[in-house]
Parts: sequence; structure tokens; C-alpha cells
Amino acid sequence: MNQNIDIGTVNTLQIERESDPGLFLKAADEEEILLPNQYITNDMNVGDLLDVFVYTDSEDRPVASTQFPLAMRGEFGFLKVVDTTNFGAFVDWGLPKDLFVPRTKQKTPFKIGEQRLLHVDLDQQTHRLIGVEKIQNYLSKAPKTLQPNDVVTVLVFAVTPLGYKVIVNHSYEGLIYKNEVFEPIKTGDLKTAYIKQRRSDGKLDISLQRIGTTSNDDTEKILKLLQENRGTMPYNYKSNAQEISNIFHLSKKRFKRALTTLQEAGNIKVKDTGIYIEE
Repeated sequence: MNQNIDIGTVNTLQIERESDPGLFLKAADEEEILLPNQYITNDMNVGDLLDVFVYTDSEDRPVASTQFPLAMRGEFGFLKVVDTTNFGAFVDWGLPKDLFVPRTKQKTPFKIGEQRLLHVDLDQQTHRLIGVEKIQNYLSKAPKTLQPNDVVTVLVFAVTPLGYKVIVNHSYEGLIYKNEVFEPIKTGDLKTAYIKQRRSDGKLDISLQRIGTTSNDDTEKILKLLQENRGTMPYNYKSNAQEISNIFHLSKKRFKRALTTLQEAGNIKVKDTGIYIEE
């Protein structure tokens, strides 16, 4: 249960009482907030604890919702522009009330229908949640405590000649090298990934595969695909590297190594016409 009500995050609050407009929830400090009727279900009872997202309604009053946004305070998201004005723009962040992006927080003027990378912040003057496109102030150097193969969440936000720029754990900048990607990936994707190394500039090299992946991971992937395709697939040691990447999401080197492991274990046969599960 939250000690106090925190705007822009998920709060665990207790149902205090019923009212005509909805349920009133309270934090440990006795502060109350309304959960409107549209979010109430039959299994909610006075005394229950609920996880709710807190933001401000159209009249700038704090309000609770069981519906969560695409990005919370302190997080980044690719959000669609739904309206523009002389003083800013509004983006769809998954809640009935759109998120406002002040003109001063935009890099370039917004256009309806665009997807923009934004950081959700709390405006200290108005106490409203806003979107900020000028994101560099929200990114810091990765701590040295991060280790290779630590699991992270990454948001792909740009493509460069080297690879894909990502925001790691909503806090640090990283890069996935293009020649190490063996699965579909595009700007706006949110993926689970692994730390490869921390660079001297505090940025991170990221991998979509665990570093030093065991052959077991690769062999299991191939066997699963074979089972899904009735025990046979038209690929072997001579197959095109790009085809292998597209189908198995593996480099050709790892694919060949996994085939050898599976053959030696008697799990598959490799022929000129393809690979087959051994009966």
C-alpha cells in the first residue's frame, strides 16, 4: 500500500468507501482519490487493495484508473500525435485523456499521425503529466555495476549505419550492432535484451541474444521449428545466411554448429534436401 498518492505511477491503494461517482481509494497517509465508475468491477469491495494508475483528469484533479498508459512517469514511449495547437500537441498514450506535449518540449513541430519518441514527466509548475521530446536530459551514464548478460528492457528509437540505438531500462543509451541482429526489429520495438559491455563513455553495447549462448538454446530453437513444420525443413549447411537469419534468427555459424550437435546426438538427419527429425 502506498504511503501517499503518487501521480504518474502505479499506486497500491485501499478501497475506502463507495460514492455516486465511483469508489474512493486511500493511501496510508489517509489521502483519498476517486476511481470513476467506468473502472469499477463487481469483485471490488471496501477494504480491498487495488493497483491503479494515477493521473489528472480534464479539470486537473488527480484521478485513479485501472487502465495503464503506454508509458508512465519516468518512462519513454513511441506515441502517436492525435492533435496539434499553437501551444503544443496531444498524443495518444492509451488513456481517455491524451498526453500534452508543450511546444517548448518539442524538437520540431508535431504533425497529426506521426509517432514521436517521448519521455513522460511531471511538470513542476502545473503538476500535470507532460510528454517531452528533448530526451537527452533524462538519459544518464550506465553504472559500472551492470554486468555482461544482465537482462534489460530496450526501446529501439533510431537506426544508424552501425545498428539500432536503444534506450535501456528507461535510463541509459545503448546500441545493438546491425550485424548481430538475426530477428525482425524496427524503431518503436520494446524488447528483452542482454548487456554485452559498458563502454568508456557510459553507453552500452546490447545483444538480443545471451552472450556465450549455449548450443542447447540454438538446438532447442531448431527442434521446435522442425516440430512445427512436421519434422522437416528445406535448410542445411549450404543454406543462404540471410535465409537462416530470417527463419531461425541465428547466424550461419551458430546454425551450423547446432546442426552438428543435433546430428551427433541422433536427433536429426541433414540431407541435400534439408533437415529431418530422426524417427
